[in-house]
Amino acid sequence: MSATMTETHLPDPIAQAEFYAGVPFKRFLAWVIDILVIGLISAVIATLPLFIGWFFYPFIFLVLSFVYRIATITSGSATWGMRLFNIELRNRQGQHLDGAEALIHTTGYMIASAFFIPQLISLILMLISERGQGLHDLLCGTAAINKPQRY
Repeated sequence: MSATMTETHLPDPIAQAEFYAGVPFKRFLAWVIDILVIGLISAVIATLPLFIGWFFYPFIFLVLSFVYRIATITSGSATWGMRLFNIELRNRQGQHLDGAEALIHTTGYMIASAFFIPQLISLILMLISERGQGLHDLLCGTAAINKPQRY
């Protein structure tokens, strides 16, 4: 691997530790908020066609979750839950994620979440890696950071 492939412009986890302080716990809380939002919207959608949608609730939830994550990450590099806890995703260059990166990140997240072992690996990596990156973050070159303060 060349040096350019591993080079990153993300904040340094040692020199700029404030960017990563408490992020794994905030990500968990954000995930809970996002699941509640997606679940509530899915319930409304499932109820609209005379409650017939409840037979398809898991599918509605899955599709809505995918669309919600891509749309919110594309629009602000964070889901609504992440925004509530003042964290955001950044790519290898330290920039906000664009639509293609949000699609790749969300796909990686959904695949990792669908299986126990990758999900467990992601959780462990978030707790022990210097940048708190999950498996899908490492593969995409993204990291969740505390949102920089603008003055």
